[in-house]
Amino acid sequence: MSNFWKTTGQHLFIWAVLLFAFFPLYVTFAISVKSNKQFNNQPFSPLSLSGFVETLERKPAALGAYDTKETILVREALEAGLKPGDARWPVVRLSTADTWHWENWIVAWDTVGTYIFNTILVAVTAVVFALCFSTAAAFFFARYRMPGATFLWYFFLVLMLMPGVANLVPLFILLRDMNLINSLLALVIIGISGAQVVQIFILRNFIEEIPQDMFDAADVDGASPFRQVLYIVLPMSGSVISTLAILQFISVWNDFLLPFIIIRDDSLLTLAAGLIKLDGEYVKQWGEMMAGYSIASLPLVLIFLFTMRLFVRGISAGAVKG
Repeated sequence: MSNFWKTTGQHLFIWAVLLFAFFPLYVTFAISVKSNKQFNNQPFSPLSLSGFVETLERKPAALGAYDTKETILVREALEAGLKPGDARWPVVRLSTADTWHWENWIVAWDTVGTYIFNTILVAVTAVVFALCFSTAAAFFFARYRMPGATFLWYFFLVLMLMPGVANLVPLFILLRDMNLINSLLALVIIGISGAQVVQIFILRNFIEEIPQDMFDAADVDGASPFRQVLYIVLPMSGSVISTLAILQFISVWNDFLLPFIIIRDDSLLTLAAGLIKLDGEYVKQWGEMMAGYSIASLPLVLIFLFTMRLFVRGISAGAVKG
């Protein structure tokens, strides 16, 4: 009986955590399919299945409709000399207080589609190069002893304590002097350098736990350091490297401040900074804004769902010693 209550409690706790984690995503999605009128009247009302069915229905436009856009279409048709029942009389989707408005997603995608491509380009490039450099540096710190190596290692640890915001002004001046302002290359360089310290720290601790006998045998066989990394370190640290790749990809994907400061051309913005373009100039279009946020969140949710086990295994491998 005690095991039953223990298992039940664990399951309830897991479901509570998942509910707490995904409830904001549900609220964001619910608002993303609302018109401004629906949001202003009932901002947090739950979605209804009947509202989804209504998105598939069509009817002739009528004056005094719930949807303001429908009323405008009728007015324009009357001004053009049309009458209800004419072949050219506008036909619109059934619109009530529950109707889902998928056009918000179309507007959001038209706005952020280019930003998604820019973000993927910057994130993937930064992740690949950062892990290459971090793995090589971690291998050096873990397997080679030379004068000054200990001081250099503790210097790296001190860098972990520095907040990134403290480097904004000198970083901007450096990029300006290198003519990299308004360039995706600047974001790639920042993404590579910004992840080095943490990645080197984690990989160095993991590589030190690999038995020395394996490296000694590789030295006897004449394997170069590059081949030792390729055939010993990488296969054994795959879960850790994958976890670091996921964490850095998410970090670059969500980065708002640096792209907002460095990029001047709207076509070069990344997703987090580009979402601000969905903020209406005079009136906030809440549905379109939330649709953009939903589109931005969807890849991260998919990464979480499909790599959760790998992520947990990588965290465990990097944390447990002996």
